Amino acid sequence: MIVRHWMTTKVVTINKGASIQQALALMKKGSIRHLPVVDSDKSLIGWVTDADLRGVLIASMLEELTLEDVMIRKPYTADPDMSLEDAAHVILERRIGGLPVLDDGKLVGIITVVDILSAFITIMGMLAYSSRLDVKASSPQTALLEIAQVIGRHDAELISVYHLPKTEGQENVYSVRLKKCDLEPIVADLKKSGMEVVATNLMAP
Repeated sequence: MIVRHWMTTKVVTINKGASIQQALALMKKGSIRHLPVVDSDKSLIGWVTDADLRGVLIASMLEELTLEDVMIRKPYTADPDMSLEDAAHVILERRIGGLPVLDDGKLVGIITVVDILSAFITIMGMLAYSSRLDVKASSPQTALLEIAQVIGRHDAELISVYHLPKTEGQENVYSVRLKKCDLEPIVADLKKSGMEVVATNLMAP
């Protein structure tokens, strides 16, 4: 998964001479929390967030402030071909809400926490009717193969597999999402194969 496929391309921008009040009004109108500041060539020259602007709102009422005075001049950015995982890592590590996406210095999009969350939910099949079961397996080397073989015997359609974070002293647990199906025979077969099913759930969008 790369940023290009999930970023927002219809980007609302603003120029550096705009006032704090104008920027906040633009954010409110578009229901957005980030604004790229661009020049006449659409090159990124700054970045502001609603939190930044609200922090200087009172000051802007007492003196004439523009976005040029408060914008982040060298924001963290993403490349269109950057992996979504790397973009998510930057956003999480830096505790920011999104990244402007640049291609040869030109603003081509924005990737936000909401975009990344949407991507992972979609990839994991959470928006479709599905069945989920969590399987504990003592042998991680063969667990996925054994689980897949059982699922195959029942002609179930696999959507995604997620290895749950392992805590000390705990065995490996795999969360398996299938296209909506009857889980009972699959659970029985998994148990017969020596695996423990610790949870099942029928998911709906």
